[in-house]
Amino acid sequence: MIEDVALADCALEVEATDPNDLFETAARALAELMVDPSTVGTGLSRVIALTAVRLDLLLYDWLSELIYRKDRDREVFPETHVRVEGTGPCRLEAAARGDVLDPGRMALRADVKAVTFHQFAVMAIDGGWRARLVIDI
Repeated sequence: MIEDVALADCALEVEATDPNDLFETAARALAELMVDPSTVGTGLSRVIALTAVRLDLLLYDWLSELIYRKDRDREVFPETHVRVEGTGPCRLEAAARGDVLDPGRMALRADVKAVTFHQFAVMAIDGGWRARLVIDI
């Protein structure tokens, strides 16, 4: 977690070896903000497909979709297998595994509201990828 970036939000910096890993790592970090993953089952599976004009917007849409599913269906997905094609336009296909939120058997954390564009960045770095995310909680 990055301190002193935003007071009402949570700032994260995610590093990965490739875009697939970046999207998987960002999804795992988002899930960890919402719930202790060790308390979440993996019996629920969903397939998610998204498209966007640029890779950074695809990451934004991907995390927004996971938050939307938490709000609409009370589902959380600590495990994802993501395949990203292209850098613009680009496409994502993901297999997500998780469970329906249940405060009786899960350790709930923050109620994530949204991904923001505040300091949002996705960039290729030496040998990998980095994303800076600010999450409204």
